[in-house]
Amino acid sequence: MTRHGKNCTAGAVYTYHEKKKDTAASGYGTQRVRVGRDAVKDFDCCCLSLQPCRDPVVTPDGFLYEREAILGYLVHRKAEIARETKAYERQRAQRRREREQRGRAGAEAALRGFLEAENPLGGRGGSDGTPDPAPGPSGTLPSFWIPSLTPEAGAERLRKPEGGVRCPMSGRRLRLRDLVRVRFCPAEPGLSRGELLGRGQRYVCAVTRDALSNATPCAVLRPSGAVVTMDCVERLIRKEMRDPLTGDPLTEADIIVLQRGGTGFAGSGICLEAKKSRPVMQA
Repeated sequence: MTRHGKNCTAGAVYTYHEKKKDTAASGYGTQRVRVGRDAVKDFDCCCLSLQPCRDPVVTPDGFLYEREAILGYLVHRKAEIARETKAYERQRAQRRREREQRGRAGAEAALRGFLEAENPLGGRGGSDGTPDPAPGPSGTLPSFWIPSLTPEAGAERLRKPEGGVRCPMSGRRLRLRDLVRVRFCPAEPGLSRGELLGRGQRYVCAVTRDALSNATPCAVLRPSGAVVTMDCVERLIRKEMRDPLTGDPLTEADIIVLQRGGTGFAGSGICLEAKKSRPVMQA
């Protein structure tokens, strides 16, 4: 019984507020919650540790990582892939042996059937005429009352692992040489790291000295690793396609658009809504 019925009101309208309360209390339906400011990552924070970066690196897709965190992730994933590859190869070898064993068992059964047909008065295995149960692949007799030990049950088939490590954010292939070191330009160069982190505007554009924040689209230049605003890229850098700090020629791939955190405005293009899908009761 919903809250609308418990209230015994004369209104026939099932309001949106009552529907939201009933959905939260019933355990059915999709729930949506808007993410607060505490759950939004700053533009200079690592995508893994969610902390301000000390030695930042960026991927070709624009995701920022702490060098120590992303290197640890790459090493961990490579070890996991090597372990999964060994398990996959062991399972392949085991399945090949099982196929060979089934082939030999089929040949022996055909031979035994031929011999029984030629000698119908011969024995059939057990004292009561029933054949003895064949041992399973591990050498033990099958159990028909345990689902995991029945003759038809087999080990879960493993998939062949991927050949390389993928970025935890974009899902694309990631190699160590693809990481580009990022050099943020502090707003006040003389401040220590603790004093810098305590300020609201920590970094500025390396060319125009404009303040950087989640609301400011910015990019990383691959040759120098400098962080500049996209307004600076469109107005100044794209005209000559040269790094203003080192003078090296640039290509479109050398201008890496930095992935920002969300802001409080819907027009920023960042999804700030968390959604949890649950079963729906329909009449």
